[in-house]
Amino acid sequence: MALKQGINCLRVEPRITRNERDLTLDVEFVLTKGPRIFVERIDIEGNTTTLDRVVRQQFKIVEGDPFNPREIRESAERIRALGYFSTSNVDARQGTASDQVIVGVNVEEQPTGSLSLGGSFSVNDGVGVAIGLNERNFLGRGQRLGITLSTAQEAQEYILGFTEPQLLGRDLAFSIDFGLSGRTSSFASYDIKRRFFAPALTFKTGEDSRLALRYSWRNSEMLQRGVAVSGAVITSEIAQGLVSSSSLGFTYTYDSRLTGLNPNAGVLIEAGTDISGLGGGSEFIRSTARIVGQTKVLNEEVTLRASFEAGAVNWRNPQYSRSVDRFVLGTDKMRGFEPAGIGPRDLSGGVNDALGGNMYSVLRLEAEFPLGLPEELGIRGGLFYDIGNVWGLDNVNTAGGTIVGESGSLRHVIGFSILWTTAIGPLRFNFSKAIVKETFDNEQTFDLTIQAKF
Repeated sequence: MALKQGINCLRVEPRITRNERDLTLDVEFVLTKGPRIFVERIDIEGNTTTLDRVVRQQFKIVEGDPFNPREIRESAERIRALGYFSTSNVDARQGTASDQVIVGVNVEEQPTGSLSLGGSFSVNDGVGVAIGLNERNFLGRGQRLGITLSTAQEAQEYILGFTEPQLLGRDLAFSIDFGLSGRTSSFASYDIKRRFFAPALTFKTGEDSRLALRYSWRNSEMLQRGVAVSGAVITSEIAQGLVSSSSLGFTYTYDSRLTGLNPNAGVLIEAGTDISGLGGGSEFIRSTARIVGQTKVLNEEVTLRASFEAGAVNWRNPQYSRSVDRFVLGTDKMRGFEPAGIGPRDLSGGVNDALGGNMYSVLRLEAEFPLGLPEELGIRGGLFYDIGNVWGLDNVNTAGGTIVGESGSLRHVIGFSILWTTAIGPLRFNFSKAIVKETFDNEQTFDLTIQAKF
């Protein structure tokens, strides 16, 4: 506790008293003034790609500061938590004088980039492919660079994202994302074109917590697709043409994994709000929250994971509320259904238009475990159970439509996964079955994810 409060140069001496009659031990810790020891220098070795300053930023001490063993241990955990190194060791050795120590850091680099290939299959949409390139340690500077290219039938996306985690040498992260996207999936009778620009600043509010402040500009347009027939609701939304929004928002994040103190368990909590009305036609307040917990049990052979997330949007001008601006659930949030496969729908004129909803909630439970196969095969199994729905519409948007699915009745999905570690990376095959659904829902019983590291 004294070291945590910045009181240095202390020695802790335990004094033990034996109680023969009670068969107990009394332990008394005595704090005494210890020798004054200072950090002579910090040596970093093995970082063939990562710059020295990226590693040094994980230390709160510099040359000349009093030697604090607790701070050295915490710095070592922060270096491991970066995820840039396969191994990292931090130790202290005698310096050039009796009151000096040299802190040595020895690391071994590991791949920090990833190439992800995603695929999905459904009866209506067929096969879709998405490609993602991500580098968590760009040019060894600790910067993050991400590129997403999607040619899947349900979405074409071209997104570029960049993050500088130490802006101006401070613990202040600057990020910027921009791109354009278009959707032509057969689950909708219209096409969508979007453009967006979103810078953000993120800073620490505690050892395990962060606060992100952001600005977002977006514009989007719903376009009639050829001779496709739309219901009354979608037709009125297409007539709005190009709609822009400009918003300010924040996200608070608590992540116990940031310290790296317990690699086998962790909790992630996120909550955020965006307020739109700085320009453009859309004016709304959108809030989302999620919590994720994970732990390993049975000699770390079984991984248990649970997550819950929810969101709500309140429109200040409901007449500008559109399907593309409300919540929809895809396979990344709710397995077992196509993108926008559940929630409010318009059945007028013989169509089946997904409308999205003003509220959603999803609970996901899953487990990963060995299948008893030889370890060298790299095959594991998984089970999952997803519960959720999206619901709620403003009455002004439903004129002339035949609306179903506005209630918050929950859908239930069970399934199993095969996780296979191959030469090109880990593959995940998900097989799902909706056990509670509505007749107008659109199911998707299989999806595949491929991820390769470089």
